[in-house]
Amino acid sequence: MNVLVTGGAGFIGSNLVSALLKKDNVKLVRVLDNFATGHKHNLSSFMDDDKFELHEGDIRDYEVCNKACQSIDVISHQAALGSVPRSIKDPVTTNAVNVDGTLNMQYAAVQNNVKRFVFAASSSTYGDSVGLPKVEDKIGRPLSPYAITKYVNELYADIFSASYDLDYVGLRYFNVFGPQQDPNGAYAAVIPIFFKAAINNTDPTINGDGSISRDFTYVSNAVNANILALFTDNKAALNNIYNVACGQKTSLTELWGMIKELSGTTANASYGPPRNGDILHSLADISKIKNHLYYKVEYNISEGLQKAFAWYRANLLIENNKTSA
Repeated sequence: MNVLVTGGAGFIGSNLVSALLKKDNVKLVRVLDNFATGHKHNLSSFMDDDKFELHEGDIRDYEVCNKACQSIDVISHQAALGSVPRSIKDPVTTNAVNVDGTLNMQYAAVQNNVKRFVFAASSSTYGDSVGLPKVEDKIGRPLSPYAITKYVNELYADIFSASYDLDYVGLRYFNVFGPQQDPNGAYAAVIPIFFKAAINNTDPTINGDGSISRDFTYVSNAVNANILALFTDNKAALNNIYNVACGQKTSLTELWGMIKELSGTTANASYGPPRNGDILHSLADISKIKNHLYYKVEYNISEGLQKAFAWYRANLLIENNKTSA
C-alpha cells in the first residue's frame, strides 16, 4: 500500500513513519509537512530510503492536499496545531489548521479515491466530563478552542463516511510522550519539560497543586494504534472513535517523582497556578480499541519513561555540548 502521513515530521508522525517504512506491506510512505511544529531532522534518517517521499506544504492549501493524496491508498492524518494554551492565545490559527486543514485533507482523500482516513483525535474532547474512566460515547463541554477543533474533526469524519463513503478511524490520544517530542518552546508538553529540568538539574514548575492527573501514553502505543487502524480487515472496527492510552492514571506530582528517581536529579519542583482550559483528570477506558482493533499496551508509563529518558539524556547532552562549545 501507499501511505500518506500528514505531520510526518512531528513527534508522533516521525515515529509512525519509522514503523511504516519497516512494514513489508507498505510500498510508499509519503510525508506532508510544513515544518511549522515538526522538524526536518526528524526525517533525516529516512531520506535515503527508496520507500520514502517528502512533500513540503501546508494543509490549509487544498491544492497541496490534493497533490499529496494522489496515488495514496490510506492516510494517517497527524498534522495539527496542538496545545490548549496556544489555542486560547490564537484560536483563529488553531481553527484554520485543525478544522479547515483537516476538511481539506478529507475532501482531497475523497477526490483521490483514498480507501481509509485515520486521524489524530484528542482526549481534550472529553471536556468537563467528570466520569472516570473516559468512555468514547460520553463527552462533556469542551474547555478550549483546541478541544472544539478536535471534536469538529470527529463530526466531519462521520459526515464524510455517510456522505462520501470514506472509511475513518479516529484515535483519541491521551498525553502521548516519547522520543522526538520537543522539550523547547512555549508550548512544550509536561514530560519533555520535566526531563529537560531533570537532566539540566533545574527546578521545574508544576501547574496547579500537583493533583492533576493524566493517562500518560508512550508513543509506541500510539504508533501501534495507527498501524492497526490503517490495515485492519475488521469492517466493524471502521468508522469509530477510539481511546488510545494505557488505562493508568498518574498525577503530576507522581510523574515528577518518577522522573526524579529515574534521573537521579537533585532538582525540586515548585507549584504554580493551573493552566486555563486544562482538564483536571484524565483516564481512558481502552476496552473498545482492544475489542475492535486488538490493541495491546506495549509499554506502560514506567517502561515508557525509561525509554524516553534514555533518548532525552543522549539528545539533550548533545544539545548542551553544542551550546557550550
